[in-house]
Amino acid sequence: MMELSSTVMPISPNVKAEVLRRLRLIEGQVRGVHGMVDKDRECKDVVQQLAAIKASVASLNTLVAETYARECLCGAEPRDGTEVSRLLELLKAAR
Repeated sequence: MMELSSTVMPISPNVKAEVLRRLRLIEGQVRGVHGMVDKDRECKDVVQQLAAIKASVASLNTLVAETYARECLCGAEPRDGTEVSRLLELLKAAR
């Protein structure tokens, strides 16, 4: 049975830059909704923006989960990427 390493694996630099970029966009979306509520915008508009935020967070979560599966769980050990890809597709379909 495979043992999981207790070594901390940070997000790789190229993925980290993308995660931080997306987090800044999500922060901007949340500030925008805050402003909409503060300015008494229509509920429908607020709901639409909250749905957009939810989609952005889900997309970011998928990116980080994929990175975790490919880079952190597999690490430097050579693995058959097919099984990892199947699992990731299953997780995407489930969200």
